[in-house]
Amino acid sequence: MKHDTPGFSPRVAEQAVHWLVELQGDGLDQRQQVAMERWLQASEEHRQAWAHIQRVNQRLSGLLSPLAHATLQAPASASRRRALKMLLLLGAGSAVGLGMQASDSLPPLLADYRSPLGQRRQMRLDDGSELHLNTASAADVRFDGGQRLVHLLEGELLLSVAEDRRPLRVQTRDGLLDLSAGRFNVRQWSRHSGVAVFQGRASLGGNVLESGRQARFDDAGWSARLPLDANSGAWVDGMLVAAHMPLAQFLEELGRYRRGQLNCDPAVARLLVSGSYPLADSERILDLLEVALPVKVRRFTRYWVTVEAKA
Repeated sequence: MKHDTPGFSPRVAEQAVHWLVELQGDGLDQRQQVAMERWLQASEEHRQAWAHIQRVNQRLSGLLSPLAHATLQAPASASRRRALKMLLLLGAGSAVGLGMQASDSLPPLLADYRSPLGQRRQMRLDDGSELHLNTASAADVRFDGGQRLVHLLEGELLLSVAEDRRPLRVQTRDGLLDLSAGRFNVRQWSRHSGVAVFQGRASLGGNVLESGRQARFDDAGWSARLPLDANSGAWVDGMLVAAHMPLAQFLEELGRYRRGQLNCDPAVARLLVSGSYPLADSERILDLLEVALPVKVRRFTRYWVTVEAKA
């Protein structure tokens, strides 16, 4: 039987579930209504996810399952919200699952090592190397008698490579890096990857990147070679470090560590941010931005936040 692949990602499906749960809870106040309307108008993907989750909710409402009936009819509470979210996501499971397969999101779910959104992990590998995974990251590790291979499936890693007779390679979607003993940060974006060399050497197709340098690369090779920037690897210590970073870029980085949508008004996008910020409390970071810059943080909901010019 053929199924149509949905036109939305699992993350957008989760956002649609959030809005439906809010509607069925205490309802939306005026600010939340505006935020939801903005979310719907932001993209066709959002509108498709919203329509799908509404259909799932209608099907669940017609179920005879005692669990579904009790959950849907229970008084508003935090536990009801969690249960309803789970039911809706399970009800949307076939479409979301197909969407995962279509966007290559399923392999990261089955990876040897994974770190959830907003968290970081540290592992010691069999050869003595140390592997750190940043927020929402996944990697497979394959060591044998001939080589050591780390496959970055999504996100970002920092690798302290131990001395060993076998070569160590890091595979991303955009290329295969050969690494010497040393310390390296490797990140995968949607259209390219990047590596920062703190110590040692990284080679791509025979072209070497020396210590103290960083570069982006794709299947055509290195695209730029630059000095290390202040933020490279700071996440391992739980910090977001900015040195004259445009606010839009800063919020994009911060958004990697929190759920929902973190927006930047174009009017303030080029304001420069500097400093070291603890990633454990993203709300505190947003509060600090209001002190340091002429901006206002508008929180329509926990999942829809916009930084705009101060009136």
